[in-house]
Amino acid sequence: MKFTAVVTTFLAAALSVAATPLETRDVFVPPITSPTAGTVWTSGQTQTVTWDASNPPAHITNPLGMIVVVKDKVTTPIILAENFDILLGHIEVTVPLVFEGSDYQLMLLGDSTNLSPDFTIQGSGVSFLIRICDGHKIAVISSTRVFALHNKWVGLGRV
Repeated sequence: MKFTAVVTTFLAAALSVAATPLETRDVFVPPITSPTAGTVWTSGQTQTVTWDASNPPAHITNPLGMIVVVKDKVTTPIILAENFDILLGHIEVTVPLVFEGSDYQLMLLGDSTNLSPDFTIQGSGVSFLIRICDGHKIAVISSTRVFALHNKWVGLGRV
C-alpha cells in the first residue's frame, strides 16, 4: 500500500512538471549597421562593429554574441569578438592582418546569423599570393609576408 502511494505521488509530481509550459523564446535577428558597403578598414586598427539591438524580443534564445570574418562569401576561423551581450548593439574589434581585399563581411552570430555588406580591409601589405602545396601543407607567399597553413588557419608572419 505504501509503495503504491509513493509511486502515485511520484507520478503525479512528474506529470505536473511535464505539464508546466516552457518559457517561450524568440529568435532575435539584429541587422549589422556598421561596417557598411564602401567602408574601408586598415589592419591593426580598432574599429567598432554595430548592430540594431533596439527591438529585442522579451526572451532571447541565445544572448551571447560572436563576430567572425567572412572572405569572398567563405566563413573564416577568424573570431574578432565572442561571449558579449548581443543586446549591447556595438563592440570594438581589432582589424585582423589578412589579405587585402574588398570582399570582406562580418558575421554576427548569437540568436541568429547576420552578415554585413561587403567592405574593404587594407594595410596588410598582402595583395597577391602563390600557393606551394606539399601534401597537406600550404604556404601562401606575398612580397613581405608568409601565411602558413597546415590543415588549419594559422596566421600571417613576416618574411
